[in-house]
Amino acid sequence: MEKNGTMISKMLIAAFGALASACLAYGYTETAAACRSNEGDANSVEAVLRQLKQTTEKLQSYQGQVEYLFSQPLLESKTLQKGVLYYAKYGNKSKLRINLETLKQDDEKEQKYAEHFIFDGVWLTRLDYQIKSVERHQLAEPNEPVDAFELASRNLPIIGFTKVEELQNHFEITLVEAKDEKREAVPSAEKDTAEFVHLHFRTRPDSTYKDDYTSIDLWIDRNLGLPAKVVAVSTEDDVYEIKLLKPAVNKEIDRKTFEFEIPKGFGEPRVVPLPKESKER
Repeated sequence: MEKNGTMISKMLIAAFGALASACLAYGYTETAAACRSNEGDANSVEAVLRQLKQTTEKLQSYQGQVEYLFSQPLLESKTLQKGVLYYAKYGNKSKLRINLETLKQDDEKEQKYAEHFIFDGVWLTRLDYQIKSVERHQLAEPNEPVDAFELASRNLPIIGFTKVEELQNHFEITLVEAKDEKREAVPSAEKDTAEFVHLHFRTRPDSTYKDDYTSIDLWIDRNLGLPAKVVAVSTEDDVYEIKLLKPAVNKEIDRKTFEFEIPKGFGEPRVVPLPKESKER
């Protein structure tokens, strides 16, 4: 469970990075135009990828619903968690909070299951309300905080500030045309396949990410210019799927949203300091 919890932390933060970097300048017409570029144009892949990089820094805040599905096909097991996600930038610092509130295991009934993740630029804190535990992972030096996008780019290479040329060194990137899209794969049952841009990333054999993921898929809603779904397949054939729903972009978020106290009855926090090799860089 601990391994899965760590992966959840990485995947949710990475998914949010994808959310922002994939044309998340709401109302930004040039970005939306790039996302709606001609699917038959071979350059459209590069156009979308360049916009992923250019729009990241434009985001000031985001909040919305998140659905996280972890599947293990070999074990015929699925776990679905739902919650809310908040991100805000205050000056040169940013905050991220993901509150997962429910859980559905396989065909069982959905139940309350609170698991919260808070990132303040230095520490990633995970609160597990089921076993009343706290984990705190230091991810940066106190005087050198990192943005959620930068953190995301460490875990999922399509995110953040990665250069298009570097992406192409690690992945074979293709644009899946609507006519080739499987209907059941699109993020929303109410929408047609043509209403999404679908990018597929296949990990190259010599990539530094070859031991983590075999493929990554990203769906972008054409009308909103917003990503709707991210799917990553691990080298162990586990599948991590994140849907991002009902977004509110650049709306004011109270700073208190990112504050927390360790609840009564919880054990002492498990603290994981920054690795020595990270400090020496």
